[in-house]
Amino acid sequence: MTTLDIPELALVALVGISGSGKSTFARRHFAPTQVLSSDTFRAMVADDENDQSASADAFDVLHYVAGKRLRAGRLTVVDATNLQPHARAGLVRVAREHDVLPVAVVLDVPEALAWERTEGRADRTFGRQVLARMQRDLRRTYGQLAREGFRKVHVLRGIAEIEAAEVRYERLYNDRRELTGPFDIIGDVHGCRSELVTLLGRLGWQLHHDDRGRPIDATHPSGRTAVFVGDLVDRGPDSPGVLRLAMGMVAAGHAICVPGNHEQKLLRKLRGRDVRLTHGLAETMAQLATEEPEFATTVAGFIDGLVSHFVLDGGRLVVAHAGLKEEYQGRASGRVRSFALYGETTGETDEYGLPVRYPWARDYRGSAMVVYGHTPTPEPEWVNNTICIDTGCVFGGRLTALRYPEKEQVSVPAEREWYAPARPLTAAPTRPDLVLELADVTGRRHIEHGYGSLTVPAENAAAALEVMSRFAVDPRWLAWLPPTMAPCSTATEDGYLEHPAQAFADYRAAGVDRVVCEEKHMGSRAVVLVCRDPAGGPFGPGGGVVHTRTGRPFFGEPLDAALLDRVRRAVTEAGLWDELGTDWLLLDTELLPWSAKAGGLIREQYAGVGAAGRAALPAVLGVLDAATARGLPLAGLREKMARRDEEVRAYTDAYRAYVRPTDGLRGVTLAPFAVLAGAGASYADRDHGWHLDVADRLCAADPEFFTPTRRQVVDLADDEAVASATRWWLSLTAAGGEGMVVKPYAGLAARTERGSLLQPGIKCRGREYLRIIYGPGYTEPEQLAALRRRSLGRKRGLALREHGLGLAALDALAAGAPLWRRHELVFAILACESEPVDPRL
Repeated sequence: MTTLDIPELALVALVGISGSGKSTFARRHFAPTQVLSSDTFRAMVADDENDQSASADAFDVLHYVAGKRLRAGRLTVVDATNLQPHARAGLVRVAREHDVLPVAVVLDVPEALAWERTEGRADRTFGRQVLARMQRDLRRTYGQLAREGFRKVHVLRGIAEIEAAEVRYERLYNDRRELTGPFDIIGDVHGCRSELVTLLGRLGWQLHHDDRGRPIDATHPSGRTAVFVGDLVDRGPDSPGVLRLAMGMVAAGHAICVPGNHEQKLLRKLRGRDVRLTHGLAETMAQLATEEPEFATTVAGFIDGLVSHFVLDGGRLVVAHAGLKEEYQGRASGRVRSFALYGETTGETDEYGLPVRYPWARDYRGSAMVVYGHTPTPEPEWVNNTICIDTGCVFGGRLTALRYPEKEQVSVPAEREWYAPARPLTAAPTRPDLVLELADVTGRRHIEHGYGSLTVPAENAAAALEVMSRFAVDPRWLAWLPPTMAPCSTATEDGYLEHPAQAFADYRAAGVDRVVCEEKHMGSRAVVLVCRDPAGGPFGPGGGVVHTRTGRPFFGEPLDAALLDRVRRAVTEAGLWDELGTDWLLLDTELLPWSAKAGGLIREQYAGVGAAGRAALPAVLGVLDAATARGLPLAGLREKMARRDEEVRAYTDAYRAYVRPTDGLRGVTLAPFAVLAGAGASYADRDHGWHLDVADRLCAADPEFFTPTRRQVVDLADDEAVASATRWWLSLTAAGGEGMVVKPYAGLAARTERGSLLQPGIKCRGREYLRIIYGPGYTEPEQLAALRRRSLGRKRGLALREHGLGLAALDALAAGAPLWRRHELVFAILACESEPVDPRL
């Protein structure tokens, strides 16, 4: 039996004369959808598979379809004679365009047998001299296939070999999807053996030494695998020591490694190539000269066996020295290897004479996380699910590892500057802080942040861009947007859709033992960013901004400025500027009454329904009363209409409770409930007691303008405290209040025991308030039963995603991150609002 090893992703060209059995071989070994036959494509374009005049068009179409298959990562087999160099060149070109390996399978049968088969086919009318010419072409083909670019050539001679052949698929060397980690991915070491040893110790690895005390292996008690991103050598003090340790770990199965450009240059030198001794290679060669002669041979063999990149963890992780675009992942070609080693340059040089590298990561939209090095950066930064972990250890920076899947960064400082960088680490080319680019927010984007990750669909980004570009406040002032809020689980209590019992149960199930129940103000969400200096602050000219939960100016000038003045005076009166050491504050608030901002909505959407019902139903009742008096059996219908009349009046009373006259800011109040951030600080880690105490101080400073938030702190293990909070909710809602928001007392950044974010708040709305949302008659048994089947999962997931983005935005704001980074996070929150979620939830 002859075994044909064929890569799982390849372009396979069958080569043989007419009658050699290529189509039969293809049917036996490959799926019908994998085989592209030249005869079939001639029939497609000319209605005759033997029309040789249509061959050019047929092969054009065949190459196009082959390209589509290869782009999608599907094995493709071309069934044609493929005896002419120009025909094979077209296939090699298609394979190279899609970075897959071209493979040739040659079927060589005696000419007499091929002629016998050809004569038996009525659709074959050419003479034997044509077959003889094909046989001569086949003989010439043998020596040309490898030179033409076919990476594997399998020749099957005679019927016996062809009949006994078996196809065995082999993975590409870069396909290690079966390795799931956990991994410790280590950035560019550049000969810094001591720092590598220190980092491995920090990561929990145990070193193993040879009889001379040199580290030659390391193991991790938790079974982790180390991944080296390349550039183990050059510039640093001990490249041989780094190689000895890394090679030992790889040989023992405790690590894997991809090559860096410095390894490739060293390999060329070790193989006797004419290589300039620059960029630290001279130091490495001098260090290797002190080692045993066979060590250099071992190093050369090790480097030569390294694969350009690895696809790991089921395709969720890709490691390459200089990074890798999505279309190159899991592919094999010179172009892929070059990108993995060197990245892509623009053809320009910077002021230090170094090549300007194309920022491929900013265009990356792949689902796989890409971890790479190559270009030193002061701090690793997530960009579209990619991260560079070369933090310039050899240049006096740090040696960094990324723990996967934890995404935790672990670094150790360099012991000294071992090699002077051509460009200072702090002078790495970066975008100016205040520059925003359209590419930051358009298209499908994957965002990694400290609280998770998410993908923003292109259509959601387009919707958010429409709002941001036409209606939103100046991006410099748009620091945060509030997340949507999930309702509690559906109530089981008779007559209720939402009830505190379920809100408390939801948090108990998440492991929360203490919550705060805050009065839910029925107004309009207002985010207030106020500066101490009314002339301007760090965000630009102006004393602040007031915007809605979608980033739009709240009232517009001059009312927003007047509102900011009131807030500024209250913050000053409360002494918060100096106490918090800030010249600006970001507040989460509710502006009351609802009618101050939503007057048009109330009139158009709610008041019309109430007015129509109040006008029509009494008249209906009058008619029914008259009909009943005449003896018609309409008592049941009359009772139903009377109940509907009561429901409409209750509906009217519900929305009217949130309407009161205002004139400018007269009659308007502000209810603060969270102090989100100040200069250099995010307050997301403070408990809600702290936030509400600060809010109370603002209320005390200006009680006419600020409305306090009533609340109860509840120990969920205390049945009486739970009962008390439930009674409080019942009294609030009976008096016309909207309800309450239940929050983990620990604060905005509270997490579960497993480390995942908790819902920042669960709303529990009153029975009468929900008439506004679900309609006057929603409490009818059949309607309530239908509403209780509502699905909350999408809403809850959306709330958590937006909350994580908001926390990341606050962290970025506190850390002084550039505007484009903060804006990316806030923009993503707004994009999430385009998710198709029931707005009534």
